[in-house]
Amino acid sequence: MADEKSEPSGFKVVDRRGFTAEGSPREEAEAKKAEATPAVEKASRPQVVEPPTERVSRSQVIEPPEADLSDEPSGFETLVSYLSTTTMFQLGLMAGPGGERIPPDMPNAHRTIDLLQVLQDKTQGNLTANESRLLDDVLYELRMTFVELQKRQARKG
Repeated sequence: MADEKSEPSGFKVVDRRGFTAEGSPREEAEAKKAEATPAVEKASRPQVVEPPTERVSRSQVIEPPEADLSDEPSGFETLVSYLSTTTMFQLGLMAGPGGERIPPDMPNAHRTIDLLQVLQDKTQGNLTANESRLLDDVLYELRMTFVELQKRQARKG
């Protein structure tokens, strides 16, 4: 009965798989690979700084870049960057809006790292090599920083 509709539904189905039913690469997939964006440079990703000690100077804390986001397309890299930056705020590694130090919120940082893991699990096999590498790198760095901060807190406590 669904085939009998005379009105368009407003939905368009596009097959974005890289291979045909026979297993050969699609021409569109090859063309997209050729024009794919280059890997996200490390400079464009948030950098992890040394976890804060008792007193934090302004030079030790990363300030969020002030950029016009209206020109930047929203995509997978933007989502990963957003979640990693949120985690860094939660770990107390980035300055607040006025440059003030934000105390670590370890339970929420752990939850955000877990969200990135869920994203990795759910997108397994659907990411480009660059996207997969970006997510792997971000997860590794955030986990290592989280563990280091936990060790420091345990020594203090």
